[in-house]
Amino acid sequence: MKKLRLILGDQLNINHSWFSKADTNVVFCLFEMRQETDYVKHHIQKVTGFFSAMRHFANVLKAQNHQVVYFKINAPENTQSLTDNISKLILEHSIHKFEYQEPDEYRLDQQLKDFCNDLNMESMVFSTEHFYTERGDLETFFKGKKQLLMEHFYRNMRKKHQVLMIDKQPEGGKWNYDASNRKKWKGEVLIPQEINFDNDVTEVLADIKKSGIVTIGKIHPTYFEYPISKKQSLQQLNYFCEHLLVHFGDYQDAMHTDKIYLFHSRISFAMNTKLISPKEIIETVLKTYRNNQNEIDISQVEGFIRQILGWREYMRGMYWKLMPNYKKENYLNNENKLPSFYWTGNTKMNCLEKSINNSLDNGYAHHIQRLMITGNFALLTGVHPDAIDAWYLGIYVDAIEWVQLPNTRGMSQFADGGKIATKPYVSSGSYIHKMSNYCSSCHYNKSKKFEDDACPFNSLYWNFLDEKQTALSSNFRMKMMYSLLNKMSSEERAKIKEKANHIIENIDEY
Repeated sequence: MKKLRLILGDQLNINHSWFSKADTNVVFCLFEMRQETDYVKHHIQKVTGFFSAMRHFANVLKAQNHQVVYFKINAPENTQSLTDNISKLILEHSIHKFEYQEPDEYRLDQQLKDFCNDLNMESMVFSTEHFYTERGDLETFFKGKKQLLMEHFYRNMRKKHQVLMIDKQPEGGKWNYDASNRKKWKGEVLIPQEINFDNDVTEVLADIKKSGIVTIGKIHPTYFEYPISKKQSLQQLNYFCEHLLVHFGDYQDAMHTDKIYLFHSRISFAMNTKLISPKEIIETVLKTYRNNQNEIDISQVEGFIRQILGWREYMRGMYWKLMPNYKKENYLNNENKLPSFYWTGNTKMNCLEKSINNSLDNGYAHHIQRLMITGNFALLTGVHPDAIDAWYLGIYVDAIEWVQLPNTRGMSQFADGGKIATKPYVSSGSYIHKMSNYCSSCHYNKSKKFEDDACPFNSLYWNFLDEKQTALSSNFRMKMMYSLLNKMSSEERAKIKEKANHIIENIDEY
């Protein structure tokens, strides 16, 4: 029985059981397609990274004597449609059975289910053998519970997989060291030279240009600096463990004009394309910690593990629990357009200028830049969730919908009304000043609310609370801020509203 096995661009797991032994009756297929490059406008580094990693993976499979059919973006035989390409190969190779791994995006899952329902042959779906959990595990865990709190899920994952546990208690005596992970980086701790990979992408870039794919952002004309292979992924991980883990927790929320990555691992692209597994990462981090417990505090390690074992698996579970209706959620009824400077970085607000240009230049921003700068401003100005979703999904090299959508629509924009986040993540300029040096060289004054040179975040923040009071005032985590708002004089509130409305109506002037 001859089999055709599909490998999607984010299923580059060389340790998958599919690849344990070469079989002449199995044909593997990978496709670069306009179907995937055009459903949203992607960063040039994202498209380049995916194509480069896919091409390298196909070559590895061929070197292991697997039979591989690979359609490059401009190949004449490439229909640019996933299912049309599959149908073409089924005929050409006299296939008797079609197999694929579970897609992590709902649209691809539906496309392949529909295709297999109409297929006049046997088909089978396999696990990607990547995550700690299966798709439905989170829904099972929360069955009958009113709140779907990540912390409860995370603690269960720690127990289940015996990560940072001693007997049945959390190692160090605490489940969560988040309170220790909020330091502002002032240059007092040196950051070693960053590891970059000079992956030659001249051919990939030429193919993208020839294809006419429309992209955003910038890329070096000859190389891609993130890992595109299993070997490079391990090198990136080992670099993080050796040089950055010791201070990761302390500064994971910090932002700075002079540093793009600070102490972050830059492993997310490799992990989300499945070049490296979360289990491999966590085991390596734990091994580093065990071997260096005199130097590395548990708070550094727990902060990192929480993002992967807790947050990442939680987001995936919530995505599969809440889709497809989740993509339409707009609890706060926001309708405004995304400011044009999100595509250019041309704004006088220093925090946004730096965060957006970092994103355009590098296809990267860490979670606080995404949540408390670009996401915060979009929420405060009432941007429609669809617009900010499309921007986040396109601009970051690591963005795949299963992880992007719940992070954006839920955590960042509170469009789900609190299914994921227990409160909206909004702030005035004071939080940005607390966690960064952005305010010190900004055109605007972080301490003013409604004067001409006042930080726009300040009036927008208080105006947001005022505008959304009906939807948010009963939220127990918002009570203190509403108490402060309600103590303001009517005159001050009127000035705030006037200033905020001026910003929103003339947003591209700011």
